[in-house]
Amino acid sequence: MRKNQNLIAIVGPTGCGKSELALRVAENFHGEVVNCDSVQIYRFFNVGTAKLPEEGRRGIPHHLIDIANPDEVFTAGDFARVGRPVLSEIASRGNLPIVTGGTGFYLRALLDGLAPGPQRDASLRGRLRARETRRPGSIHRILRRLDPATAARIHPNDIPKVMRALEICISARSTATEVFAAGRDALQGFRVLKLGLFPNRDQLYERLESRMEAMFAAGLIEETKSILARGYSPDCKPFESIGYKQALQSIRGELSPKDAQFYAARETRRYAKRQMTWFRQDHGIEVVSGFGDDPAVIEQVVQRVGSFLAC
Repeated sequence: MRKNQNLIAIVGPTGCGKSELALRVAENFHGEVVNCDSVQIYRFFNVGTAKLPEEGRRGIPHHLIDIANPDEVFTAGDFARVGRPVLSEIASRGNLPIVTGGTGFYLRALLDGLAPGPQRDASLRGRLRARETRRPGSIHRILRRLDPATAARIHPNDIPKVMRALEICISARSTATEVFAAGRDALQGFRVLKLGLFPNRDQLYERLESRMEAMFAAGLIEETKSILARGYSPDCKPFESIGYKQALQSIRGELSPKDAQFYAARETRRYAKRQMTWFRQDHGIEVVSGFGDDPAVIEQVVQRVGSFLAC
């Protein structure tokens, strides 16, 4: 393989048309799509993740989809470990890897690497989770005391990231900020073009509202029941994701289907806002204003990718 291969990353908030844009770029430049969505990696979670079915992939190879069972722990570090060989394999075939998805932390792990840190501590996590259940917001307040800089970068509702930061602080006896400063193992052998879709927020929210309605109409609650019927616990990590969490609440009788859809749509809007904030902080991302299925945006991106590959 040549020293430097090309790689395209297409990122942005949920519902902005990343999948369609990735397909169009792949069709134009002999590409293969690499999923960067932390829930699409799980088998059986289809409707609520807007996972493209085989017939919707237009014959274009897709990678890192359906690679883990719902009860498996799959971290950003695992994503980088599994994903980097996939990138090299695609490039070795003479094709263009196109990484697309909205999980910014997974993309960072894949491209920039993660700083070395302590292993997961199941016992500590259990205690932190129990504390957060008793007193919502409490573990973020602890993180603010131990590591104000890291706490300022993590939303209090992002429990997994808060928990990991606290785990680092307690296990490493150092702040997560200091651990992260130790350096990362960045991806080697690739030159990367990162493109970020940033559509009009009001239009995006309207689209997200319609999409969530369509997901519930397409059987999100029924899909959730079918996953449980396979013997998987409702405590499995992917059930924490938006849509499935509310579907579980409906199944338990805590929410009506209508209310489940309402709260799922609300949380999706909030999540999209956090995603846009995250990607705007990455100054290596080139901003593309609009939706990925807009013909004008497709033409703009295809031209940009073409010029990048010609360099």
